[in-house]
Amino acid sequence: MVVGNVERVITVAAAAGLHARPAAEFVRLASAHPGTVEVRAAGRAPVDGASVLGLMTLDVHRGESIVVAVDGPDAEALLDRLEAILDPEG
Repeated sequence: MVVGNVERVITVAAAAGLHARPAAEFVRLASAHPGTVEVRAAGRAPVDGASVLGLMTLDVHRGESIVVAVDGPDAEALLDRLEAILDPEG
């Protein structure tokens, strides 16, 4: 188990952007994580990755990049899973 604070820039490739289904799946994974997940988008305040309302307020569309920061055990593995939701073709 690797513990640490890692972050990654992810370009959202999902057709719907970070809305509805992708956001719900993202929140499901982030909520199950024992650490924290923070999401930042240009010009917007950071939000808790375990909050569907927070993610929806970012209003992230396809082609936009976000920064996802994860703190806690297996942070890299969680980032991989979160990125797969946002870039299903990646």
